[in-house]
Amino acid sequence: MQLLTGLLITPLCGSILIAILPAGRDRLYRKVALVTSLLAMLFSFYLLSMFDTQVAGLQFTEHMKWNPRLGMAYDVGVDGISLPMILLATVLCFIAILASRSITDKPRGYYLLMLLLETAMLGVFMAQDWVLFYVFWELTLIPLFFLIDRWGGKGRHGAALNFVLYTFGGSIFLLVAMLILFDNLPAHSFSMRYMAEAASSLSDHKQMLIFLGFLIGFGVKMPIFPIHGWLPIAHVEAPSPVSILLSGILLKMGAYGLLRAAEMLPNAVMQMQTTLMVLALISLIYGGLLAWRQTDMKKMIAYSSVSHMGVVLLGIATLNITGISGAVMQMTAHGLVAGAMFLLIGLLYERTHTRDIRDFSSLVRTTPRFAFFTIFAFIAAIGMPGTAGFIAELHILIGGYQQWGWLILALSLGIMISAAYAIRTIGRLFTGPSRKNMHDVEDLRKTEMVAAGLLTAGTIFLGVFPAFFLQYITPSVASLSNLFN
Repeated sequence: MQLLTGLLITPLCGSILIAILPAGRDRLYRKVALVTSLLAMLFSFYLLSMFDTQVAGLQFTEHMKWNPRLGMAYDVGVDGISLPMILLATVLCFIAILASRSITDKPRGYYLLMLLLETAMLGVFMAQDWVLFYVFWELTLIPLFFLIDRWGGKGRHGAALNFVLYTFGGSIFLLVAMLILFDNLPAHSFSMRYMAEAASSLSDHKQMLIFLGFLIGFGVKMPIFPIHGWLPIAHVEAPSPVSILLSGILLKMGAYGLLRAAEMLPNAVMQMQTTLMVLALISLIYGGLLAWRQTDMKKMIAYSSVSHMGVVLLGIATLNITGISGAVMQMTAHGLVAGAMFLLIGLLYERTHTRDIRDFSSLVRTTPRFAFFTIFAFIAAIGMPGTAGFIAELHILIGGYQQWGWLILALSLGIMISAAYAIRTIGRLFTGPSRKNMHDVEDLRKTEMVAAGLLTAGTIFLGVFPAFFLQYITPSVASLSNLFN
């Protein structure tokens, strides 16, 4: 068995094992899920150690014909853009399962669905065939629907339905764009490499229409303004461990897909560059302003994700190596930081049964460990020096200045808005007069500290040693950037 297939079926085997275990073994289900997700994470780091940083193209490729008559194949591979996403997916899935101790209602189904979700997400980042990509893309909806609908909050049924309808609506545009492109190519094949080579023969008008379909399909998942309406509803009602995956990985699937579409249709992207920049700036500032207005901390982090994905879209829109490198770094940085914020706020909600910042005060006295990790997460979300977000935003700022000059200062406005609501939240949570109902709040336990510590360590490591990360992504990003020059 080859490496990528081995990684792909690891969580799948864990879900099958949970399904066949005897009923009533709740602790065993959790142990199997933890061990399986840990193995998948270690497997992904083994891929990292084997990855050749001098190669821009695909590595660890596997190809097997699936349906030759329709040009479909089991075609997987990894490059410098997909490798960080695979690492991020396995790390956050392990942390989400580690943080699921409070799930006591039907844990068998919960852990089984979490591992199926991990399999689907890994498949999206490995697929090098558009049909295979689409299958994994849609497969993520099934476990997510049930995870939100079964284990979510009071409005979980509406949130789950809203999430599925939004995503299905975007997927229709994605599917139509794929089929139009497939029909216009001489040798019918869904191979990403072949479609990228053959699409250059299409007229600019056709490329524009096809790319617009991809933009809507992937834009719903990112999400970008104005197709972001599902995000705050799903985040608020989803269990906190599921919110970690929604914000940390699911949004990155949209940005990753957009990069693959841009690689295939570079002429269309160049024509829509200004449009992408405008959408990015609107998402960045609009998401930040909505986050600023929230008192529900989950809603605030959800809207902040719209703002941060606007930063990613801005980096992609620069079409130069500096900006796109910043976009890939921001995808990784936001995954770590948003994962930490949802983890910590979820743990606080379990202890206090409220997410309203007006109900808290002076937690630093009773929960110093929680205070440390939470303050760091909010500071990292702003992009302070020494964190991965700073490196990402600096790259996007430089890349944007190269492309649009002083107009890129609008990015600074978004960062200032982020700083405003981050400082307000830190002040409300950890300062002010002491309240009696805050005296009995339990601090972080050992396993919770491990989860928060992993995300914090990753954020600091990438911020202090960015060259380690950049050496993996630069060849692939440079190859992509050259298509636009």
